[in-house]
Amino acid sequence: MGIPFLRVVPPPPPREPRSTGDVPTLQAEDVTLEYRTPERVVRATDRVSFDVLEGDRFVLLGPSGCGKSTLLKAAAGFVTPRSGHLRLDGATVSEPGPDRIVVFQEFDQLPPWKTVKANVMFPLRASRLLSRRQAEERALHYLDKVGLADFADAYPHTLSGGMKQRVAIARALATQPRVLLMDEPFAALDALTRRRMQEELLSLWDEFRFTLLFVTHSIEEALVVGNRILLLSPHPGRVRAELDAQAYGLHSLGSPEFQATSQRIHRLLFDEPAASLAAA
Repeated sequence: MGIPFLRVVPPPPPREPRSTGDVPTLQAEDVTLEYRTPERVVRATDRVSFDVLEGDRFVLLGPSGCGKSTLLKAAAGFVTPRSGHLRLDGATVSEPGPDRIVVFQEFDQLPPWKTVKANVMFPLRASRLLSRRQAEERALHYLDKVGLADFADAYPHTLSGGMKQRVAIARALATQPRVLLMDEPFAALDALTRRRMQEELLSLWDEFRFTLLFVTHSIEEALVVGNRILLLSPHPGRVRAELDAQAYGLHSLGSPEFQATSQRIHRLLFDEPAASLAAA
């Protein structure tokens, strides 16, 4: 079996308007992001474009400092682009909303004074999407799906890091967002727990087929989790290539094809100068 299709992407030209029926779930068009330090303005990404389709497990992969987490925060509505646009179902993203829920890397994203069940219920009640009884039923449903039904009345400080991340995932899925945004959610976990969380995430996706935008700096994790991978160059982040990764997953770990593609991605990310990519 050969290495699946790997497409090298030059800087994108301006896009033609799409028909209503051809609008991706989430779209980035020439997105440039900047942030200010005490000394200067830093460019995080430069003219990044991509389309996330309904049901995609779309991964932003790149080295630390390439702007991938900043891109995810912009998709969530927390960061305004310096130029370019982010659109959800064709509408410009201008602020956070319940249609985009973020699961962060940190374990302290759960209010410690709320029980596990109350944490999952909170966004449902705060947005007035459901009655208390409906919110409780949905919270318990998703806690069961992540294997934490027996911990509904526990408090976050009694849970392990992996369990806290499961609660965060249950809370996110319970809101039934248009896009689930995950910012290196398993990076702080030990290797065995991280693998188990990857397995559980893919199992949940098999059941619910949610649309996922996932950030990681791990090539292996990108190939396991994603069906499509966008490679970003070292700082500032620019699009280096796009990979169709549907052939890969937990089943292919350690295979010659998996290893060959991992090495190819590494060369594209770090070893090959941008000017030589067109000949790759």
